[in-house]
Amino acid sequence: MKKQLEITKRGGLIGIIVFWILITLLNYYYTNFFILIFIWFAMSMIFLFVTVYQIVKLIKERNQPKNSRILKVLVFAILLTLTFFRNIPNTLIEKADWNILKGKRIEIVQKIKRGELKANGKNDTGICELPFKFPIISTGGNEVWIIHGKENNSLTVRFWINRNFFDSPQTLFIYTNDQKTIERFERKIIEEPKTNWKLDKNWYRIHGYGY
Repeated sequence: MKKQLEITKRGGLIGIIVFWILITLLNYYYTNFFILIFIWFAMSMIFLFVTVYQIVKLIKERNQPKNSRILKVLVFAILLTLTFFRNIPNTLIEKADWNILKGKRIEIVQKIKRGELKANGKNDTGICELPFKFPIISTGGNEVWIIHGKENNSLTVRFWINRNFFDSPQTLFIYTNDQKTIERFERKIIEEPKTNWKLDKNWYRIHGYGY
């Protein structure tokens, strides 16, 4: 009976971890920036309360601490840390996303070059809504921003990682074969290497305003 109870408790912890992973992925790909702030605050407060509660219980049981109690403290403390410092899981998701979906993004760029995907603005420049909902190639609606340089026949395609609103800085995966844009990105990488870097030939990860 005791063993079954321990298994049930561990199953409950696994369920909480799985739920946290799903919520984190949902927030990364779908959740509106303004709503995300409230979700982040609520989850942080919940995990803080539960972690403190488990620590207090552990202190009371310090003479004969249960393995399950120690496990709970560790699990909830880790989830609290990863929730509060959400850049940690977001960075891991971003890296996995780039590597897993790199081929799909290259395919989209090739379709734009062939004229199979077009922007909704003048001179074929502007927003292009991708003809599928999944996989999520660009957050905030699976849209990309296409820029055609008519003078030098160049192409720049922006895929959103973090699509903020108004004047907030945005984060993007960007393909470009425009030499002036490449030079601008290379300078930005030197100036702000922690948030900007080259991913591959003609591919950049860029964070900031006006991109």
